[in-house]
Amino acid sequence: MKNLFLTALAVISASIGIVLAADHIDAPAVTSTSSDITDFYAFQSPESSSNMVFVVNTQGLMDPTASATAAFDENVMIQVNIDNTGDFVEDLVIQAVVNDGKLSVYGPVKPTSTGLMGMVETDATVTTTDVTEYGKTASIGSKNGIKVFAGPRDDPFFFDLVAFKSILAGTATGFSNPGADTFAGTNVMSLVVEVPKSMLGSAATLNTWAVTKRKI
Repeated sequence: MKNLFLTALAVISASIGIVLAADHIDAPAVTSTSSDITDFYAFQSPESSSNMVFVVNTQGLMDPTASATAAFDENVMIQVNIDNTGDFVEDLVIQAVVNDGKLSVYGPVKPTSTGLMGMVETDATVTTTDVTEYGKTASIGSKNGIKVFAGPRDDPFFFDLVAFKSILAGTATGFSNPGADTFAGTNVMSLVVEVPKSMLGSAATLNTWAVTKRKI
């Protein structure tokens, strides 16, 4: 049975290249939940020029203690949208849901519906793996050239928040090099999906964005 999901949060629309965006601090009711996307990355696999990698990070600013008990919300679906026709409407989706500590990734597949509402495309190819626990060896699932991972990871985003606030306050004129990493020592819950480019269509440019959808 397909469950209906409603979009909770959307982050970045961008052409494929080395793409990233960050949004670490939101309203208290959203921050540190599975629906709170901190970063979205899309890039060519460094191991194979024939593959694309998509990374969606959620639940930012976790310290090691919080990371040890962090989990994905089973009522939230993480979805990567892929537009390969240039109309900024998703032609393909990659959907990730977690149940009882196991990650299931569906697609890439043409979605039944587009926009805010959506359903898990359970008829699509599914790639599964266990969610990796904090401090444990990464569990990576693979099927038909697709590889998937989910679990806590060090936050890769670098930002000097103190310097930024000083610039806004007029007490500094710019950032120093290398600056201070405000997010050092904090973790995120990360979803990583690597797929063959052949599964994404033949377009030279892809528009991609990530959303989370909550079950209703």
